[in-house]
Amino acid sequence: MGGLVAPAALRALLVLCAPFAFAFAAPAHAEAPRYSFAVIAGTMQSAADEAPTQRLIDAIGRERDVSFIVYDGNLKGAKEACRDALYERRHALLETSRPALFFIPGQHDWADCGTAEAGGFDPVERLDQLRQTLFSDATSMGQNPIALTRESEVSRFRPYRENVRWQVGGTVFVGLNVPSPNNHYLTAGGRNGEFEDRVIANAFWLEHAGEFAKRRDARAIVVFIQGDPDPERYERPDRFAWLRFTRNVRRDGFLEFKRSLVKLAQIFRGPVLVIHCDDERAGAGFVIDQPLRNDKGMLVTNLTRVALAPHDRQNQWIQIEADLGRKPPFRVSVRDVPRQMPMPAAQPVMPRDEPAASMPAVPALGPASELPPLFQTPGQPQPDPQPRMPDNEGIGEYGPAMSAPPASAVLPHAPGAASSGMPGMPASSVQRGP
Repeated sequence: MGGLVAPAALRALLVLCAPFAFAFAAPAHAEAPRYSFAVIAGTMQSAADEAPTQRLIDAIGRERDVSFIVYDGNLKGAKEACRDALYERRHALLETSRPALFFIPGQHDWADCGTAEAGGFDPVERLDQLRQTLFSDATSMGQNPIALTRESEVSRFRPYRENVRWQVGGTVFVGLNVPSPNNHYLTAGGRNGEFEDRVIANAFWLEHAGEFAKRRDARAIVVFIQGDPDPERYERPDRFAWLRFTRNVRRDGFLEFKRSLVKLAQIFRGPVLVIHCDDERAGAGFVIDQPLRNDKGMLVTNLTRVALAPHDRQNQWIQIEADLGRKPPFRVSVRDVPRQMPMPAAQPVMPRDEPAASMPAVPALGPASELPPLFQTPGQPQPDPQPRMPDNEGIGEYGPAMSAPPASAVLPHAPGAASSGMPGMPASSVQRGP
């Protein structure tokens, strides 16, 4: 009899304990992801800026809660020659970052290389050089790299290695080649081939990111570009524009990109954050607003813009904290390098007349991924080029742009974020953090 009592008692004990064990396990799965990342840009205008930039990256690396760093364009100055040796030295500096580091190409990195001060190089050739060196790996830079996906894995967009996507903490991040000034739109006669092809590639990559985020049940999308797209200027389609003589009106090279952003916000109804540099408002730290409108003139209320304008680019970084269980999910602040942090020893600078190093071998790309053709190729029926939002969406009040001092600020949360399961906040509720 004694041998039969013990198993029965054991079964009763398991039945009583099971609900408690399940209750303790549930919060671990329900906890929303929390992380933070740092953004810096344009810190190196000359060789003398390399040591302060190294110090800045080292200071960020000491922050344990920073998951990665984004260097948002302009790895070199406008007056520095676009030589291979310079790119290699700056690349080696970025690789020393303790956290993963993602580099977004900017204006001085390739678009301005045709000027006499930059050496009179062909900008497209310099962009190809960056693609074969800085953008050749399947991971980010840094000592603790993060895996990423490049648009070059799609056979139709094989050249565009600089357009990337990665995922951290339930958020999909996208990096795009959209430089100042005016997105490298050229006014010379003939086909503006580089610009036109890149516009198609960028539109595809944004649309695919929206679909990818929906399939992965992502909570937010963050898009990085270097150029300021001037989202306040959003032109509605005009069927009779060709009848007007507008020679003195500057063509908006960011127009197609902004329409792609509107379509992205329509595909993915969760929060969409667009981060770019802003040199005109330097000293304020950053600006947060929601200026983008769709073709009907309605505000796109699930898209927020953060324009970076730190007062001291070599001693400050922008830190964005994400708590996807909080509403709104992002908080922006300006962080300073500790004054007591020593300056690293300066690296030797190669003379100008030293021959450039040979181009390193590029590893062969794997087979093209089988991605759905989200953007039609020429010769196929084209979708409606004007992304439109439903009549009952996208309406919201909007206050003036907020220039933030070196203190934290809270981003507005998107209303009706069906994919993220979070209730909305009107665009006018932008507030400063403590």
